[in-house]
Amino acid sequence: MFCDICMPKPLEFELSFESAQNIAHLPAIHRYLEEIGMLVRSVPDGLTAKEEAMKGLLDYIEGHMDPSDIRFRTDQLEWKPIAEAAELIGTQWIDQIIDEGHVGFHIQPIVDANQSLYAYEMLARFTDGRDNPISPFEVFQTAKLRNRMYALDRICRINAVKQAAALTTKVFINFIPTSIYSPEHCLRTTVQLASELNIEPSRFVFEVVETEEVKDPAHLKRILEYYRSKGFRYALDDVGAGYNTIETIHEMKPYYTKLDMHYVRDIHKDNKKQQIARTVLEATISVGATPLAEGIEDEAEFIWLKNAGFQLFQGYLFGKPAPIEK
Repeated sequence: MFCDICMPKPLEFELSFESAQNIAHLPAIHRYLEEIGMLVRSVPDGLTAKEEAMKGLLDYIEGHMDPSDIRFRTDQLEWKPIAEAAELIGTQWIDQIIDEGHVGFHIQPIVDANQSLYAYEMLARFTDGRDNPISPFEVFQTAKLRNRMYALDRICRINAVKQAAALTTKVFINFIPTSIYSPEHCLRTTVQLASELNIEPSRFVFEVVETEEVKDPAHLKRILEYYRSKGFRYALDDVGAGYNTIETIHEMKPYYTKLDMHYVRDIHKDNKKQQIARTVLEATISVGATPLAEGIEDEAEFIWLKNAGFQLFQGYLFGKPAPIEK
């Protein structure tokens, strides 16, 4: 069951008119939109309009006004040129992906020092209603723009747990901590589903995606403690870059850390990268976690990392992402 936050909400646009000539059009805009059954609300030097009214509003602007000094913003966007509004209005397709569950997964192997299979990382893949692929980057960016990250993260976790039933190893699943406002509420379905499928919770490792800054570390700790209390495992992804730093390892005490692939590339011949890798390794071991290096493409990278003390490995050297065999 979706909560109010997970359900789609119409975007509201605020428009700013920076010239007296355009401001003078406000009464006419109200009359024009009322004639086609749409309402707007005036604000100083501009107006606000629901998404459903924006197409008519853009038609009026194109035919009667100078768009060069008209700007808009939404809850998720700072001020943008009005010319960019049309593209945003055409992004309702994200609702279909989320609400109809057009989310599948490819899996990539994670191996141990002997190159034996240890786990799979589950990587989301998206399609439209006609099974045409859509870039994951585009999906997540659009969901963020339309304030649907809660629902997208939820459906990804649910579908990942369902598809993990076909596997016998541990599975690593990405999640975006800023999309979870209450772990007890937002993660309840994940916990229940794992129980219904009779999958041991310890088989799931939830990766904290570093691309989303966690401005409230205490909130993240509550999420991770909830996972821990239910028997799940968690990992810090892309350690060494972005927001997942050495300090975060000590604060969050993960079960696994994943050395960012930037520091893996050509590590066998880069002293600076080697120093960073050793620092990550030391911090990981100090909290009792398992160190994992990702993005390995060259045998020499693997040998250096193994000799340094990393225990798990992931990258094209061991296998590319592929569909789950049925």
